[in-house]
Amino acid sequence: MFGKLFGRKEGARPTLPVIRNVTIGRTVVLDPLAWRRLGAETKFALDRDTLEITAQGLIELNDGAFVHRFYTDDEILFQVVSDDREGQKANDFTIFMPWASEYPADRADRELWSRRLAARTFQPEGLPAYTRLWFGDEAEQQDPVTLWEDVYYDREADQPDRRLFQTAMLFHRDLAGGDGRELLLALTLEPEDSKDVSHETMIGLPLSVGEFRA
Repeated sequence: MFGKLFGRKEGARPTLPVIRNVTIGRTVVLDPLAWRRLGAETKFALDRDTLEITAQGLIELNDGAFVHRFYTDDEILFQVVSDDREGQKANDFTIFMPWASEYPADRADRELWSRRLAARTFQPEGLPAYTRLWFGDEAEQQDPVTLWEDVYYDREADQPDRRLFQTAMLFHRDLAGGDGRELLLALTLEPEDSKDVSHETMIGLPLSVGEFRA
């Protein structure tokens, strides 16, 4: 998925922010109770509580907020949303793990996937149905979000190693007893310097500030 698309370049000065002490070359330690307390109902099943960060992504949203993404070699994603680029106003924390990665066979596959991203509900193979979280579920169809992500492998680099165009929608489902929420991020991934297009599905959980440290 994301990992196999990255390249490397030499850099001269640091440009990446360090968010709550997290950046390339550092570790994030999670509280495993964040998912173990949810029992067998959750499909999120991470096999460890320590993440070695080897890549970092930066997204600037249209409203001026920023999404900071931190990746492991096996494509676990720790994500932080902040009102500022330096992450001093971070207000949303999420952990995602990959569920499926597929290459569309033809235009029909891409069009079907686009319709699924816009629908009120989304149900991947082997998973229950999830309801659209972004924009609410009132509308039958809703255009997904489009964004560019700058991805770095070297924290000292002055330019990103890759730019990834993404068309994405976030879905969710409430777990039994109202004890938690499981997230599903579905997106189309299009590297700027490649014709390869993939359809990605990730399962995630929201985290509180007390459920991770770095």
